[in-house]
Amino acid sequence: MGKTALIVADMLNDFVDPQGALYVGPPGREIIPFIADQIEATRAREGIVIFVCDTHEPDDREFKYFAPHGVKGTWGAEIIPELPVKPGDYRVAKSRYSCFYNTNLEDILRQEQVEQVAVVGVCTSICVMETVKELFDRDLPALVYRQGVADFDPAAHEFALKHMARVFGAKII
Repeated sequence: MGKTALIVADMLNDFVDPQGALYVGPPGREIIPFIADQIEATRAREGIVIFVCDTHEPDDREFKYFAPHGVKGTWGAEIIPELPVKPGDYRVAKSRYSCFYNTNLEDILRQEQVEQVAVVGVCTSICVMETVKELFDRDLPALVYRQGVADFDPAAHEFALKHMARVFGAKII
């Protein structure tokens, strides 16, 4: 039987700290304890914890749409201290919305024989939804914890949860 994986998307200072460049707001802070619990539960059952993090060059084209954030080597690109990476966890740098685009995430999931993936983090309507779409394209069942995702926009957050369930077959709990 294959393992489960927990993808922790973009829980970075720039998104989740009030001083961050693209602070999601209080909903981003509120999900931290739930995500910390899910990380520990995943580790306890010998699942795989994968932190996937925006890691942009200073001139990234994404900055045409959003303020500069997650710039490589800056405080903003660091994972928040409440969610420490531990030995055995993976850290994957990404430069686009999807956690799969130009990353080794697919290789990690294959190598670890992952059969189901849970996704938590920010932003529900951007990186989380794009990643769930990619899991669907790879025939990997996705689970999204409602308590573990947050967005800048409450309406977009609700749309994304419905869309991931209806269109990508994600289990939303």
